Amino acid sequence: MTSFSNIESQSQQVVQKDIKKSLIASGVGNLLEWYDWTIYAVASVYIASALFDKTDPTSALLNTLAVFAVGFVSRPIGGFVFGPLANKYGRKNIMLITMVMMALASLMIAFIPSYEEIGAWASGLLLIARLVQGFAHGGETATSYAYIAEIAPPKRRGLWSSMSFFAVGAGSLLATLFLALLNVTYTDQQMHEWAWRIPFAIGGGLAFFAIYLRRNMIETHIEKNNDQISDEVNWPFSKIMKVGIKLFFYEAGSTLTFYTWVTCAAIYAIGIQKMPAKDAFMMSCIAQVIYLICLPFQGRLSDYIGRNNNSLITYIGSSLLLFPLWSLISNEPWTLLVAQSVGLFTMGFLMSCKPAAMSEQIPTKYRTNFLGFFMSLAVTIFGGTASYVNTWLYSIDKGWIFNVYLIVVSIIASIAVLTWKNNKGIDLDQVK
Repeated sequence: MTSFSNIESQSQQVVQKDIKKSLIASGVGNLLEWYDWTIYAVASVYIASALFDKTDPTSALLNTLAVFAVGFVSRPIGGFVFGPLANKYGRKNIMLITMVMMALASLMIAFIPSYEEIGAWASGLLLIARLVQGFAHGGETATSYAYIAEIAPPKRRGLWSSMSFFAVGAGSLLATLFLALLNVTYTDQQMHEWAWRIPFAIGGGLAFFAIYLRRNMIETHIEKNNDQISDEVNWPFSKIMKVGIKLFFYEAGSTLTFYTWVTCAAIYAIGIQKMPAKDAFMMSCIAQVIYLICLPFQGRLSDYIGRNNNSLITYIGSSLLLFPLWSLISNEPWTLLVAQSVGLFTMGFLMSCKPAAMSEQIPTKYRTNFLGFFMSLAVTIFGGTASYVNTWLYSIDKGWIFNVYLIVVSIIASIAVLTWKNNKGIDLDQVK
């Protein structure tokens, strides 16, 4: 009896060890994926001068941000394609494929010849690379959210879910920090001519390290029992659309808030307020470090008060603070630090538990399909256009319109959250 108990205990320890390794592998992959995705936004000023006609700098920057937005167009397509495949072939296999696609697209951007060398072909190749990244990103995000929520202990699902956005934030921070260091190391001319390519090349190469880690990830226990579960849940089309629309607006408010504080704030400080780039990037890095430190605590909080309450703190808080924080930003570096730190902290309540919040509303049979389509569609419409719309409106002194726009979307998202069930702590295979 004792021998059997010891064997069973050792077996459980091995399983727990494998689960934790899988969590780390998934997180490292998310970090590098979001590094590759974010580096485009923070390096947009340099991409504009290298791969577009730089005789009109403002037009070149807007065109660069337009390509950033177009990259989001293929996200729901990727989610729509990879969602069902993740159910059929497993989360792990899809996450491996999407990482390969992201890596190759980043390497492609790093080595595209300049506009002066091949003309409009440079802009066209950049567009293709971004479409590939968007396609992969749609599948990766949906699958990884479901994966982390499914392997997490039910009572600590919020804490474990925070790992996902800790990785997202760390990837964005790494991208911003890299640009800050490059600005210190190289002259402004070198940055515009060739140095901006370095982070794309390194990011593409490091993505293959994440692929190496992910090859031994476990499949979720829910995935193994999927055939049994799929027969128990059959939603009518009306319910699919009702839940999908709620998920769409939840993600709309989330992604608008995310891009406002992670990318738009620094772009606004540099492009509109004329803050020195190296100062803006450094202040942004410090603000993001504060945000990352808070995420696990905010995720753990959701295990006690529920994902719904965490989400409402973000939506209501952001709506109340947006105008005063944004008006604070000037050409003084400390203003960006204060505004972005408070904005990111407020945003963290939602982001820390988002994979858990969404997964707890959707049965396993539909989870990756819903996340892949409705979430990606919201990111495409709202997140993909955030940087462009924000920069354009502030360039014509109409920035307040963007703030009102974000507040209205946050209010709609809050209404959606108020209708959600509080499913914190339940087994995900019991979500009906």
